Amino acid sequence: MKAVRPKKHLGQHFLKAPEIAQKIAALFTPNLVADLLEIGPGTGVLTQYLLPKAKRLHAIEVDEESVTYLKAHFTDTHFSILAADFLNFDLSAYFKGKPFGVIGNFPYNISSQIVFKVLEYREHIPFFGGMFQKEVAQRICHAPGSKRYGILSVLTQTYYEVNYCFTVPPGVFLPPPKVDSGVLVMHRKKTPLPPFDAKLYAKIVKTSFQQRRKTIRNSLKTLGLPTNLIEDSIFDQRPEKLSVEAFISLTQKIENVGISNR
Repeated sequence: MKAVRPKKHLGQHFLKAPEIAQKIAALFTPNLVADLLEIGPGTGVLTQYLLPKAKRLHAIEVDEESVTYLKAHFTDTHFSILAADFLNFDLSAYFKGKPFGVIGNFPYNISSQIVFKVLEYREHIPFFGGMFQKEVAQRICHAPGSKRYGILSVLTQTYYEVNYCFTVPPGVFLPPPKVDSGVLVMHRKKTPLPPFDAKLYAKIVKTSFQQRRKTIRNSLKTLGLPTNLIEDSIFDQRPEKLSVEAFISLTQKIENVGISNR
C-alpha cells in the first residue's frame, strides 16, 4: 500500500518520531476512562502506543486516505475508526453519555476549536491531552498578568488542571512545521466549582478579552450593567489581571443583578 502524504489543506504534519509518540501515549492513565478518542491519527504513529493502554480506542480522521491506511494496518478488535470531522461530530450520540478521554497530535489550524469543543463536553471528558502549536499550548497554560493570558487560558483553567509537559522541535514531523510544538495534559478538576451561569461566564470572559486593553467596566458596556454594580473595584481591572476565581466572582455579581446570558 502506498504511503499517505500529508495534506496542507488539512494542516497535517505527520509525527515520525516513535519516542515522542510514546511520551504522549504515556500521559494517558488506563484507569481514567474505558474509552479514549484520538483526534487526527494520520498513519497511526501515536495510535500504536495507545492501543495497549486503552480498553477501547476510537480514532476520528477526516482524511479518507488516512482512514484507508488505518483500516489496513490496525485490526485490533477494541479499535474503531471514525471517518468524520471532529468539530462536526456528535460526541453525545456516539458515546451515549459515557465518559471518555481525548488525545492527539492536533492540527494547528483547528487546535483552538478542538479545545472549545472539549470544553462543551467537559462533563464527559475527565482527560484531555496532546500536542499543540507551542504558542497555543503556552496560551492555554499562562497565568494572569501575562500578555498571552486570554480566553483559552481562563476557560480551560476554569474546568481543568493544565500542565505543560514538554516541547517538540519541528524536525520530528513530515513536513516540518515552521514552529515548535508543545505537549499538554489536562485533568478535569475534582473540587466542585461555586455555582455560576456557565454560559454567561463564557460570554463575560470572551467579551472582556475582545477589548483586552480596556477595563472590565468599558469592555462589558454592551451588557447594560447598572451603575451601582460597575462601581465595584473589580470593574477597574483589565481582563488579563483577573484570575479564574475573579471571573467567577464577576459572573456571580452580574447574575445577582438579574443579567443572564442573552
